[in-house]
Amino acid sequence: MFRGLFEHALDPKGRVSIPAHFRDVLANLEEKCLIVTATPDRYLVAYPTATWSQLEQKVRGLSQFDRDVVAFKRLYVASAMECPLDKQGRILLPPLLRERGGIVRDIVFAGMGETVEIWDKALWHEVIEKDRPNWQTIKQTLANLGV
Repeated sequence: MFRGLFEHALDPKGRVSIPAHFRDVLANLEEKCLIVTATPDRYLVAYPTATWSQLEQKVRGLSQFDRDVVAFKRLYVASAMECPLDKQGRILLPPLLRERGGIVRDIVFAGMGETVEIWDKALWHEVIEKDRPNWQTIKQTLANLGV
């Protein structure tokens, strides 16, 4: 499971070190690559390849004539790229993904269980501050869901 918040910075070539805890999780899963995709909400999501494959399989079974399915494929699936870990535990975030994620230099990795969100640090703090006033509503929603 991916959990925790970690801050790192891109190097001049667009590479970033994966947090050591996340590298340990990937090693336990025998994964040497992440599938990284952009979201319309201006952050990236990284999946272990096996988890991404499960998502693709589910999407493959959906109607190709459903507008929302097609939009999801265009917005999410089409931007997915394989990002192998190098020997130093880094991945290269391609320019297109950095652009779509609004990532300039400083990054926040947010462990989300089966995936990792990759945010531009300034945007991460902005989103967190916007969500903070909604905490009571969020807790009530989770309680209603049985959490």
